[in-house]
Amino acid sequence: MGLLLMVALLAPGCVTAQSASSDDRRWINQCLRDNRDARVSQRVVHAYCSCMNDRMSNNETRSITQWERANPRAREACERRSGWR
Repeated sequence: MGLLLMVALLAPGCVTAQSASSDDRRWINQCLRDNRDARVSQRVVHAYCSCMNDRMSNNETRSITQWERANPRAREACERRSGWR
């Protein structure tokens, strides 16, 4: 089982491999790469990225990292939800 799948299964309230579309997985994986140097656990980063992805429209063309800059309230809510401190 891959690390990403294991993290997805462990993170509460996150998009799982079964429920995520390929587009969701692509955005979440990009967010994980964008935050690879974060000083929090990968579990927290995955929960954060999944939360942000869930808040974005299915028609959104910006990456999670780009979208979060324009949506600070969503970013703050997902930081709290994921335990990012």
